[in-house]
Amino acid sequence: MNKVVILGAGSWATALAVLLGKKGVQVKMWARRKEQAEELNTTRENLRYLPGVVIPSTVTVYADVEEALQGSKGVVFGVPSHAVRETAALVRPLLKDQQIVVNTAKGMEEGTTLRLSQVMAGELPPGFDERIVVLSGPSHAEEVGRGIPTTIVVASAKKESALLAQDLFMTPKFRVYTNPDVIGVELGGSLKNVIALCCGISDGLGFGDNTKAALMTRGLAEITRLGAAMGAESLTFLGLAGVGDLIVTCTSMHSRNRRAGMEIGKGKSLQEAIDSVKMVVEGVRTTKVAKELAEKHEVAMPITKQAYEVLFGGASPKEGVARLMMREKTHEMEELVWD
Repeated sequence: MNKVVILGAGSWATALAVLLGKKGVQVKMWARRKEQAEELNTTRENLRYLPGVVIPSTVTVYADVEEALQGSKGVVFGVPSHAVRETAALVRPLLKDQQIVVNTAKGMEEGTTLRLSQVMAGELPPGFDERIVVLSGPSHAEEVGRGIPTTIVVASAKKESALLAQDLFMTPKFRVYTNPDVIGVELGGSLKNVIALCCGISDGLGFGDNTKAALMTRGLAEITRLGAAMGAESLTFLGLAGVGDLIVTCTSMHSRNRRAGMEIGKGKSLQEAIDSVKMVVEGVRTTKVAKELAEKHEVAMPITKQAYEVLFGGASPKEGVARLMMREKTHEMEELVWD
């Protein structure tokens, strides 16, 4: 695992390249555009996506994906969720003896409602389903790139694959845990973006800590309900991929989803909010998928439903809040009720 390729050249891909490069791993990054590859190799800095972070000499950027994959023992997907299928199909004929394939995107596929590991398993060569590892947890690229202490979790259907990923990424500043619950880790990492959008909208409306605490707590409840219905372990959502990632994404100004939500709360349209962030806002697509999954599994997800209505149904943020506050009375925890 001393030679790794990272597919993608955005903020998170760059942060992971810096992390591994500082560890002494020979890292090849793949950028779609030749101009971007040349710029990163020359300036040793990703000025657009991760300014101020020096890319070590152990990292080389390529525009040719075949050249980037040559000799690599591990493949890390650092592309946005909507590009995972296309990227997996692109590298499929080039994969040979790689030990593991790590996905770092947090989202689900719009249209199919598949988790990203499922998307990858369908596109990669036979036998690679047990080599797929999911990496998730509270980890802003801006902080990881600067060596700020961070903890994350990796999950895989095969224990050995998760352990390989753990060994690959573990450093004194980047602690890695393993978890066998792939479904829970993926759902936690993607669905928290919906709640972060809502927390941003709340901030944009000028609401306070009470509102944000309510959104995060009740948001975690509906994430857990959907996860359990889809076969995840409920305890996973109390871990790094669940409440950990939820906290950091709902409260930090590094969070693209929260920032986009704030602009919507201030009155901007969805497109204007996305344009203001200037990077992919994963929660927008995930809101559509989450609503579809909630209906499919007959799971109550009122916050997600109102997020969808605000983003795509023409409802104003204040209308969404009113609907949430004036819903039919219910118990906080359906499992703990009076006879």
